[in-house]
Amino acid sequence: MFLRILLICGLIFCRSNVFAHEQKTAEAEQVQSDRKTEAKSDPKDSVSLEEIVVTATRTEIDVASTPGDVHVVTKKDIEQRNIKSVDEALNTMPGVFNRRGKGLMDTLANISLRGIPGANRTLIMKDGMVLNDAYTGDVTWAGMSTEDIERIEVVEGPFSSLYGGYAMGGVVNIITKMPEKREVTLKSGYGTSWHSGEAMDDFRRDYLSCGDKYNDALSIFVSYGYQTTNGFPTDSNVQSSRPAAGITGWSYTTDNKGNTRYLIGDKGDNRWWDDALNIKTGYDFSQTAKMTASFERTRNEYNRDEPHTYLKNAAGAPVYSYGTVRENSFVSGNGGKETNKYVVNFEAEIGTLKTKLNTGLVDAAKNWYTTPNSSLPYATIYGGGGKLSSTPSQNYYSDAQFTFPVLKSQILTLGGSFRHGKADTKENNLSNWKDEDSKTNLTYTAGGKDYSYSLFAQDEFEIIDNLTAYLGARQDWWETQDGYANQIGSAGYPKNFDSRSDSSFSPKFALVYKPFNITTLRTSVGKAFRAPTVYELYRTWTSSTGVTYMSNPDLKPEKNTSWDVSIEQGLWKGAKVKVTYFENYLKDLIYLRTITSTLKEYNNAGKAESKGVTAEIEQRFDKWLRLFANETYTDAKIKTNIANPASEGKRLTQMPEYIFNAGAEIEKGPISAMLTGSYVSKRYGSDDNSDRTDNVYGSYDLYFLLNGKIAYKLAEFATISFSVDNILNRDYYAYYKCPGRSWFTELAIRF
Repeated sequence: MFLRILLICGLIFCRSNVFAHEQKTAEAEQVQSDRKTEAKSDPKDSVSLEEIVVTATRTEIDVASTPGDVHVVTKKDIEQRNIKSVDEALNTMPGVFNRRGKGLMDTLANISLRGIPGANRTLIMKDGMVLNDAYTGDVTWAGMSTEDIERIEVVEGPFSSLYGGYAMGGVVNIITKMPEKREVTLKSGYGTSWHSGEAMDDFRRDYLSCGDKYNDALSIFVSYGYQTTNGFPTDSNVQSSRPAAGITGWSYTTDNKGNTRYLIGDKGDNRWWDDALNIKTGYDFSQTAKMTASFERTRNEYNRDEPHTYLKNAAGAPVYSYGTVRENSFVSGNGGKETNKYVVNFEAEIGTLKTKLNTGLVDAAKNWYTTPNSSLPYATIYGGGGKLSSTPSQNYYSDAQFTFPVLKSQILTLGGSFRHGKADTKENNLSNWKDEDSKTNLTYTAGGKDYSYSLFAQDEFEIIDNLTAYLGARQDWWETQDGYANQIGSAGYPKNFDSRSDSSFSPKFALVYKPFNITTLRTSVGKAFRAPTVYELYRTWTSSTGVTYMSNPDLKPEKNTSWDVSIEQGLWKGAKVKVTYFENYLKDLIYLRTITSTLKEYNNAGKAESKGVTAEIEQRFDKWLRLFANETYTDAKIKTNIANPASEGKRLTQMPEYIFNAGAEIEKGPISAMLTGSYVSKRYGSDDNSDRTDNVYGSYDLYFLLNGKIAYKLAEFATISFSVDNILNRDYYAYYKCPGRSWFTELAIRF
């Protein structure tokens, strides 16, 4: 693959008009030199340059004037930290919780904003394309190269008025870079756990990119990134049955509710690899019209090496089974995913009219995992029976917006969107659970389609000097079709579900008041929604233990009504503080309701409230030192839940009450360094908050992590860095065993 990328790079750079390129490069370098000279002449101005964002209003606006709580992660921010996955770049932001437990290998990592848990309640976009998949609404972070990113904009609060479904807690918008001149980047790094088996062993990361801009019009960028690790044991083998007399090596433990259990081993090192190929082109038709097109293919796979039993018999031989505990309890399945993303964007200005059009497809061509049999024919550590689940899905998206001034101090934005998703699940028996190609008979199928259409409008107008109002509204029409489920050979199947439709109206009103240049006051109120996913609507299945998880084709959309108020205040030179108070009122929350001991069903069963405060402070000392700290307090509780009345008054699952982040960035001469500390309070995995026992497999513990990175510029084109994660070697669980202390070193070369 690297040879292919090098060949593409060679084709890009081999062009006939060398003189024109050299002239253009010289001109660009002169412009850069002029800018550096200006910055040096007035360093104060260079620090206080306004940062322009687009996500909060769909139009270009400086951060200080946005009607929402906006934060930006820049390319430089990402480079200063040891970021292995894009979502980790958001770890130190106020109001953001990143649920990533066992490191790079976590397939269920997700971002939550403002106390609203769940991956499908935060809208994730990349270059204008919605990434929330058509099956569960989740986002696969694996494979996306952090080096391709120009910046990430995070807008907190309900934004369905501009973006529709999923935007209940807010929007995360990933914006990738486009070259302005010839560039080549090569990175290679290696790291491992401080103590073998306690964090990601033999972690390796490689990245290569090249790009150029021709005749000030055509831009081409190509990149390939790859990372792999031998992992570490993340899954413990914990049993309720005590090993028989004569068997040694086991130890007492508990489950997350305090019940006595027995630790007898683990399921082996959780290994992982992922890669990403990105090709992006752009063409500037004029200074006011341009188009970009991109293709990205991401892949990932995980598996485990041989499991470890801690048990030995009297002769010292390893023991994998006793009593009712079988050898299959030591094994866990494999899985993988391949996703292709196609995005086309077009922007133009005709007089005072600004037009933005984008369309794209997220095609999860492969999405599979294997499950070893826990019933006849039993799986073993060497193979045996199993099951393969495969769910390819497609998500089509198109969006158009038009912005134009109405009066001297009024801007109107109008537009519409279309989204179509479909997903189909198949389950086959496997003759060997280790080999996904050993599938035999088909046992289950399910799937469906959904469509959504929308119209939106936003009016931005100045009421008086320094007081601006934003009034927006969006109408979404949602429809499901062709839903089906078939538990082959079971009574009552196949099932075909009727088409149905629903709609949602999402208004929002915001005020921004800037009485002084260093003071900004904001307040907003709005509504947001999330339509049920294909999984919740149609994925009915029965587990190997005989419990049926029943979908519900009559589910209604979840809804959120929210308001917030904030103040941002500049202090002395380089210092500012910001405080935000917010409230969310959620209803028709979708829960898995227990009907009988062998039947559970999805229902619109709940109401919840999420109230909280974020506070942040920052101090910059010219350009060489930045100190920051932020704290998020969230009181997120279930108010009504007919699915489980015992959960009423308890905290929402996966939502910590306190998050605290602090850090320091230093850049002096050839040396740069970053040190961050993050505290996250305890969470709960059960809605009745009964999982209160800490530091055991299956618990969600509070933790404090200290991470650091230092880099040294060897030359203008080469930088070497060294980083340590979990410096204090904290031992904690986020259901799985979380990584201990590890180190990583990397060499980056840029031309």
